[in-house]
Amino acid sequence: MISLVYDRMQRPMSQAAAYHGDVLDRPTTRRRSGKQLLRWGLMAGGVLAVVIGGGAYWLTGGRWVDTDDAYVQADSMTLSTDVSGIVASIPVHEGEAVRKGQVLFTLDPQKFQIALDTARADLAQVRLNIESMKADYQAALRDTAAKQQQVNADQATYDRYQALVKQRAVTQQETDDARYKLAADQQAVRASESQARAQLAKLSGDPDIKVEDTPAFKQAQARLAEAEREMDHSVVRAPYDGVVTQVNKLQPGMYLGASTAAFGLVSTDHVWVEAEPKETQLTYARAGDHVEVSFDLYPDRTWNGTVESIAPATDQNFSLLPAENSSGNWVKVVQRIPVRVRVDLKPGDTPLRAGMSAEIDIDTGHVRTLGDLF
Repeated sequence: MISLVYDRMQRPMSQAAAYHGDVLDRPTTRRRSGKQLLRWGLMAGGVLAVVIGGGAYWLTGGRWVDTDDAYVQADSMTLSTDVSGIVASIPVHEGEAVRKGQVLFTLDPQKFQIALDTARADLAQVRLNIESMKADYQAALRDTAAKQQQVNADQATYDRYQALVKQRAVTQQETDDARYKLAADQQAVRASESQARAQLAKLSGDPDIKVEDTPAFKQAQARLAEAEREMDHSVVRAPYDGVVTQVNKLQPGMYLGASTAAFGLVSTDHVWVEAEPKETQLTYARAGDHVEVSFDLYPDRTWNGTVESIAPATDQNFSLLPAENSSGNWVKVVQRIPVRVRVDLKPGDTPLRAGMSAEIDIDTGHVRTLGDLF
């Protein structure tokens, strides 16, 4: 009886508690559902944002070609000369900016001056010799003419003796002497003619030839020109505007042999950037494209430039030991193609030094489309 009453009292209380629990669970369930929807929404939005961002990056990313494998290059040379001599003077010093045609160093001019004076004297002597040969040729002609007259007289005498010997007016001995004298004088004429031909041959077959047109004069003139060239090359001048370097390698009083390196000269006018981007980056790059150039030495400034040329071959083609791809152990390597960039320098710009590191961005102007994906 008591348990029955207790059960009746507990049943309403249990129903009330269950009702109260259902009421409390409904907001919790709603909050959980909202969080799940928010989570799924954020995940979908993140994926969508990545897709849209990646697509936008891909569509706009094919326009620029950038690389930091780039260095400043400039015309540079090691000065030398093709004549030998003692270094007389070096009027420049280390790091000095020089102009085209400025004297960089000179060799002792004494031996070159002696050679030049000798060549000039030889040329004058050749001129006199040619004039003398012309006179000798005319003398040989006159001598031949005189001897020919003697032959004519001998011939007349011999003819008379032949007529008189038949009449026994002269002896046979006198007739033979006249014949022998005629023959001797005829040989003298031939010898004189040969001498005249020899003189004429020295005049190139033209007795009235100009002295300047004879081979002997031209040869002497060439020796004089060579002496003048050596004299001129004993003074070494700058072939272009630039800065001299390693000047202390050359000192006055040193013997400098022909073609021996003296010191260096680096151009300040013809400066460019040599870059080597990957071959896969140059699909749309062309000569004339605009370039933005920056240098590690000047991080706060950007220069404008232009693609001057794209090499017709990779560096691999010019390697001393190119890769041998005929073996079975071949591994494909992305090649690099040299690109020359002309930097637009303005008066007063900070100097660019050969070997400086640079970064370039080439604007190819190419715009990708969604059609490129399919």
